[in-house]
Amino acid sequence: MQSITEAVWLALDLVLSADSDLIEIVGLSLRVSLTALLAACLIGLPLGALLAISRFPGRGAVLVLLNALMGLPPVVVGLLVYLYLSRAGPLGFLGLLYTPTAMIIAQTILITPIVAALSRQVLEDLHDEYADQFRSFNLGRWHMIEALIWDARYALLTVALAGFGRAVAEVGAVIIVGGNIDHLTRVMTTAIALETSKGDLGLALALGLVLMVIALGVNALVQGLRMSALRQAYA
Repeated sequence: MQSITEAVWLALDLVLSADSDLIEIVGLSLRVSLTALLAACLIGLPLGALLAISRFPGRGAVLVLLNALMGLPPVVVGLLVYLYLSRAGPLGFLGLLYTPTAMIIAQTILITPIVAALSRQVLEDLHDEYADQFRSFNLGRWHMIEALIWDARYALLTVALAGFGRAVAEVGAVIIVGGNIDHLTRVMTTAIALETSKGDLGLALALGLVLMVIALGVNALVQGLRMSALRQAYA
């Protein structure tokens, strides 16, 4: 077990020297999380927009379910994906278990409800504001969705960044379906857990530092986009 001072100096050295293992882990983390975010946005944004403009029996129950899915336990999601992708599961023939693809699937399932629910709220408020104009132009459903998504693009970027922050910090699901295999499925969160248990605090702290910088950067970007949207709204 390293002392705290030794671990801090080693962590700084790893970061400043761009250690190859550190870069590999960070790169895989970003690739997995960004791919999952793209998939979640492709599913969640149209779904959120459709719920924002649609009125149908049982809509309230659907919204309650969607909001509940925002709090999906990551380990449960990981377990379900594991069961489907294992050799005995229905998708076992694809051979995706313990690969980055399995991790992307798990993260996509986790963050799609977040993207859908948050975008639904944003777009529903905007739809209420534009409802009379939409009726006067007699726009179809998909044209309304396109207009809403474009007009709310800054707010939806903050939704996407919230989803990314959730994905990049995930550990429970990805360690179950990815296995934390060195040079294959080891990402920042799983590596931090492993290195801490081994007593290698230097690498754990270095990865934690990078993860914190990413989290702070995402939050700063969200705030910047919100301020930009507000300035445009009142311009």
